[in-house]
Amino acid sequence: MTERKPNLRSVREVTPALEFRTVHGYRRAYRVAGSGPAILLIHGIGDNSTTWQTVQTALAQRFTVIAPDLLGHGRSDKPRADYSVAAYANGMRDLLSVLDIDRVTVIGHSLGGGVAMQFAYQFPQLVDRLVLVGAGGVTKDVNVALRIASLPMGSEALALLRLPLLLPALQIIGRAAGALFGSTGVGRDIPDMLRILADLPEPTASSAFARTLRAVVDWRGQVVTMLDRCYLTESVPVQLIWGASDSVIPVSHALMAHAAMPGSQLEIFEGSGHFPFHDDPDRFVEVVERFIDSTEPAVYDQELLRNLLRSGISEATISGPLDTQVAVLDAMGADERSAT
Repeated sequence: MTERKPNLRSVREVTPALEFRTVHGYRRAYRVAGSGPAILLIHGIGDNSTTWQTVQTALAQRFTVIAPDLLGHGRSDKPRADYSVAAYANGMRDLLSVLDIDRVTVIGHSLGGGVAMQFAYQFPQLVDRLVLVGAGGVTKDVNVALRIASLPMGSEALALLRLPLLLPALQIIGRAAGALFGSTGVGRDIPDMLRILADLPEPTASSAFARTLRAVVDWRGQVVTMLDRCYLTESVPVQLIWGASDSVIPVSHALMAHAAMPGSQLEIFEGSGHFPFHDDPDRFVEVVERFIDSTEPAVYDQELLRNLLRSGISEATISGPLDTQVAVLDAMGADERSAT
């Protein structure tokens, strides 16, 4: 008889410790817990490392789990600086270096998924595995609210959050909307959106949020996408985790990423929204641990990378409606399988 895994309430309590390191003159906050092979948890835009606390505690039973506050977020400094996805990937490389960590399984949520993918692209020699959770940057399509927020007037709207009583009023409206929509994707995501919104009235936080958003989104959608480089993950174990009712990054993006990334695994959480690790943390930890246990760490092969780059596809090859893109990617995968 298979032993049943304990749920998160019964695991040994491991409270992540908040620590700070100064890199390139900026103080960077991170929470660390556990021991063993390293896992790097990267949060989404406007969020911070505490979003991972429940699953970090559980994963720390077996792993060293590092959850940083991205620059401009949480307890990290919020300077007038580069908030591009590439800069965030550099920041993760630098933090791991000062912590003497040479290789990691990278788990990224939302914007953090885009950062995780960029990290794997820029520093493949540091990556054991890749886990993308409701990840941004799969394709250009994105929630209309983020497109509006990226416009110049979006910054003005964030400044209005500093007006007395406006944020409490929005929270009341949000809670009412959450009750109205119930267990739908919107209903599940509203509490987390309100939590993130509560941190934005502080001027440096809202400025960093606006700079980060404009680095990846404009009125037409996501500026930085990964479809043109997905094939480079061929030698890297990839796990995709998505909420079926994600109201921010639709589950259709998961299907597209799965088709575009050779050998990737896909787990869809029915009834979950944009934060599946909040909606069902036990299942999330189980999926991550099973993925790590069932795969070997990636082996960096410069010759393989060179050959992939020479034969790679462009995003334009698979642009168009979602159904068309998935069909093209599936056909390309079938051609590769027949060739072998």
